[in-house]
Order: sequence, then structure tokens, then C-alpha cells
Amino acid sequence: MSRTSWFSRRLRPWYRENHRDLPWRRTRDPYRIWLSEVILQQTRVDQGTTYYHRFVEAFPTVADLAAASEDQVLRLWQGLGYYSRARNLRTAALQVMQEHQGTFPVDRSALLGLKGVGAYTAAAVASIAYGEPAAVVDGNVYRVLARVFGMDEPIDTTPGQRRFQELAQELIPQEDPGTHNQAVMELGATICTPRAPACPDCPLQDKCLARQQDRIAMLPVKTKRTRVRDRHFHYLHILVPGMVVLQRREAGDIWQGLYELPLIESTGDLSPDKLRAAIAKATGTKGWTVVDRDPPETHLLSHQRLHIGFWRVRPPAGTPLAAHWKPIPPALVGRYGLPRPVERYLSRPSPYL
Repeated sequence: MSRTSWFSRRLRPWYRENHRDLPWRRTRDPYRIWLSEVILQQTRVDQGTTYYHRFVEAFPTVADLAAASEDQVLRLWQGLGYYSRARNLRTAALQVMQEHQGTFPVDRSALLGLKGVGAYTAAAVASIAYGEPAAVVDGNVYRVLARVFGMDEPIDTTPGQRRFQELAQELIPQEDPGTHNQAVMELGATICTPRAPACPDCPLQDKCLARQQDRIAMLPVKTKRTRVRDRHFHYLHILVPGMVVLQRREAGDIWQGLYELPLIESTGDLSPDKLRAAIAKATGTKGWTVVDRDPPETHLLSHQRLHIGFWRVRPPAGTPLAAHWKPIPPALVGRYGLPRPVERYLSRPSPYL
């Protein structure tokens, strides 16, 4: 018997009695398990459940997702962020249909060949759907292992990640590996939380080295600090009667492929005069009128801090719209995938909409 077999023997009974009843835990369908894992990389379970139901209703099978347009997928993903993952979902579905005859790959190595599927997602699908003893390692798993086994290796370094992966693989049983993986993640999500963990309710409390050594708040260890970039977005609500003017974001930046109001980006806040000058430079047309504005609000992304303001502006009489601008009747705006700040702005009551 493995020296670490106690770990899974303790966790699996606890999980069966205490786990949250989530829709993707009621199926062995690899498509739905994969879908849930990708969504939950972006958001909390409560919000993720809403998105999961939305996707399953729109695309019940991988064939349905493969047949969808990119715009349809982005529209459903709207608000989750990291929109490249939504595009990867669709691409991976196409791969399943074209390269695997519509059947999800049945092992971890083949799953890794799908667009956007990394080691974590491949292990989750392979273990839960197919019973392959492939260990998952995510933020919850790092935290549980670091605390229970008193591991000081930094989780944001390659050697540290390798060590955690090795330990996770050593811990996983041949029997029912899917339940084991879900149990470790569930423990991290509900008991061994980043702050104020519920140690008295933990099935591993008497084995936890961090608890014995009073080091819970110190683990897991990280060495790097993420550098956050500030950006200033000035969205132009162009006052055209009966229309909302949108443009599509290009590749190579956040929110790629989504629609937004025409945008002026600057290195700082702008006065009305400076905004007029920036619009004239961007469009080649002078004489724009600034009607009013909403003060900028901060929108946080993982590596960026966006200062977003909305300006109501009126073009000079007779000025044609730029070729890349798309006038949309307000009633149809909901059909387009929008960044969440733009969606919130356009969905509120306004005399200009």
C-alpha cells in the first residue's frame, strides 16, 4: 500500500457525503465535463452554473457547438472574459467532429491535441469521464497539497509546479480517480479556502502539517507579483438618430472579436477639448460636439486596469460614418457579443438610446 494512500481514503468518503450537487457532476459525458471545466477556469461556481446551462441549452452536443458561428459562441460567453477561450471552445469542437469522427478523445494525450486544452483540463476530462488515473492540479489543489504536506516550493515556478504535479500523481488512486480529483478540488473550494479555512470540518485536519506548524496563512508560496498595466478607454456614444454605432475589436488585444462603441485610447484622462482633438485625428474630421460624459470607472482584468469612460458625441452635419463603424438598431444590439462594461452601459435607461 502506498505511503500516501490515506489521502484518498479519507477524501473520497467525505466528498460523497458533502459535495455540492452541480449539474456537470451528474454526467460522464466528456463534452459537458470539458465545457464545465473551461467555464470554471473563468468564474465562480454560482455564476459558472448559469453559463453552463446557457451553453448546454444552446449547444446540447459537441456537434451543435461545432456548427455554431464564432459570434454565437462569443455572445453566450459574454461577461466571462478571456474570450480566446470561447474561440478555442469552438475550434476544439470542430476538431472533435473533423479529426475524431464526432467522438471525444478517450485519453489524456489525445485530449491535449484539442485547441485550448491544457494539462489540467485534459486530466479532468480523462479522469472523470473515462476513469484514467490522471491527476488535476489547479489553484485549489495547490493550496490543499501545500498545506497538508507542508510544501514550501513556490507554485509560480517551473520546479515548484513540477513537484506539485508529481505529488498529485502519486496521490491519485487507480480506482475511481475522477472522484478523487473532484474531492481534492472540492476540499480546496469549500474547506481549505485561501482565507479563514474551516479546519475543524476538514477530513485531513489531523494530518495537515500547515495546521500543526501554524503556517496555514503562509502556504502556498508565491514568489512573483503580477505587473498591472493601466489603460484609459474613452468610448464614443455617437448620437445618430435611431441607431447605436458599434465596431468590432481586432485581433491581438483583449475582447478580440467582440463589438464595442468606437474607442479612443489614451495614456490618461482627457478633457473635452482633448477628446475632440483625438476624434478629429482618428477620423480626419473636425467639428465634433461633445454633449456630456460619464466619469471613468475602473474595470479590473488579470493584468490590466482599465479606466473606462463613456462620452456622448455628435458628428458634424453630413459627416458619413467610418467604414468600420456599424450602425445597429437598439433593439438588435443584444444579438452582438459586447465587453461587459459596454453591455452594462447600453442596457441602462438612457434618453440617447
